[in-house]
Amino acid sequence: MHQIDVADASKELAAWIEVAISGEEVVIMKNNQPAVKLVSLTTEPQKKPRKAGSAKGLIWMADDFDEPLEDFREYME
Repeated sequence: MHQIDVADASKELAAWIEVAISGEEVVIMKNNQPAVKLVSLTTEPQKKPRKAGSAKGLIWMADDFDEPLEDFREYME
């Protein structure tokens, strides 16, 4: 992330827009406080297509997962 002063941003706005388009965030500061954030609207991270069964073996469920918890036994009687 780049942080630049508003005066510097106004002088080199086209260059900072290119930085934002490349995927980086540019924060424009005014009076040492963040005022504006430039982010690209055109570049989105590429998502891999979902594949059924891709998490097989990574997730398990305990045999007693649906049993009442001991702490709540008195409320169930």
